[in-house]
Amino acid sequence: MKTAVVWFRNDLRIADNEALYRACEKFDRVLPVYCIDEDRLHAPWFDIPKTGARRMQFILESLADLHESLAAAGGGLLVLRGAPEKVLPELCGRFGASAVYVHKEVAREERDDEDAVEKALSGRAEVKFFWGATLTHINDLPFAYSDLPDVFTAFRKRSEKESEVRGLFPAPRAVRLPDGVPEIGKLPSLADLGFTTAPIDDRAAIAFKGGEREAWKRLHHYFGKTRKLAEYKHTRNGLLGLDYSSKFSAWLAQGCISPRSIFYEVEKFEKEVKKNQSTYWLVFELRWRDYFRFVTAKYGDKLFYPGGIRDERPRVWHDDARIEAWKAGKTGIPFVDANMIELRETGFMSNRGRQNVASFLVKDLEQDWRIGAAWFEHHLIDYDVASNWGNWAYVAGVGNDPREDRYFNMLTQAERYDGKGAYVRHWLPELANVDAWHVHTPWKLSKDEKALYGLSNGPYDRPVCVPKQWKQ
Repeated sequence: MKTAVVWFRNDLRIADNEALYRACEKFDRVLPVYCIDEDRLHAPWFDIPKTGARRMQFILESLADLHESLAAAGGGLLVLRGAPEKVLPELCGRFGASAVYVHKEVAREERDDEDAVEKALSGRAEVKFFWGATLTHINDLPFAYSDLPDVFTAFRKRSEKESEVRGLFPAPRAVRLPDGVPEIGKLPSLADLGFTTAPIDDRAAIAFKGGEREAWKRLHHYFGKTRKLAEYKHTRNGLLGLDYSSKFSAWLAQGCISPRSIFYEVEKFEKEVKKNQSTYWLVFELRWRDYFRFVTAKYGDKLFYPGGIRDERPRVWHDDARIEAWKAGKTGIPFVDANMIELRETGFMSNRGRQNVASFLVKDLEQDWRIGAAWFEHHLIDYDVASNWGNWAYVAGVGNDPREDRYFNMLTQAERYDGKGAYVRHWLPELANVDAWHVHTPWKLSKDEKALYGLSNGPYDRPVCVPKQWKQ
């Protein structure tokens, strides 16, 4: 009997999974496999370990859900610890697999894995790649990805007019495992992988749980139960609550749901409920996600260089005290601190918050943007390599941005998006009783008022910096 291995990575779903669908269509036996490379999980950059416990927990939950879905179709998921170039050849030899089916990735480490697996299996088994992480298939772009426009708007306009979104692949009806697969469905624990459990703070906007079924549960809540999709464009810059945005990002990052699936559910919503700027805008944001992935495919390692894809290094002077204050949410700027504490305690931060804290680190504190990107990589449950590093480079002025000097004024932003200070008070209880006039600028309080609120001799007495731009 013909046997294939399906190598799962950031595609932890059975619906609209071409690699899985094609393998089940062509082969008698299919062995779904996920490799956990522990050296990669804990590898540090800027002394920051790559993977945080909350994202690892989300991944383990997603793997458990994937196994259950595969088992319901007669199969299951084999989760093994080790580098894929060692694990996959051993499995192919043991079970006589003649092919490995896998979705293509774009960043350096993932491409290195692909190259290493191909080399290890050369002459023994075919490695067949599929494309499944974007709304628009890479082969359907109206230009070669090497000719990708360096401005998003140009990419978006041509993609909208000239590219079709491909149809969905159904979940396979049957997944037949080879005989004698050991410990199918067995997962390591966080402790097994060297992590300490990190519960999500009760104040979190959303408590993410991994898995394809959870992804669809969230979609049905946002599109069906609440119909909040119809308000998305007007609420997406919110800071508090479950439904100010779709919150699909974590499930998209691990591939628990495909962007095409979301696209067709938006079309269904437009036909059955309402079509407006909000429904368009959610697809607009999916195209941003596409764009950063294609940028990564085009520029490769340059995305991680200090000067980014533009070779223009921003002004930097390394200051450990400032960096640590930023990480800890103790800069003395409430809007920055509240967002950084939310990130640390929940593994999530709003899009508005991400842009602001990134701008503050790079433009106001003048620190290396890559430290911020690495800090986000560690903490974010919804970490996606292309979106994270692409957005950081964008804010730092070394990525895809037509504006020469993008700058976020923290006080203007705080007043616009948290005018009464509800968000700041939510995450900074020490400011709970400060009036709305001063909640974003507590350093302006009198000496007696600071003493009254317990803010004397702390970060809100003397913030790390108050840029002159804020006074204009």
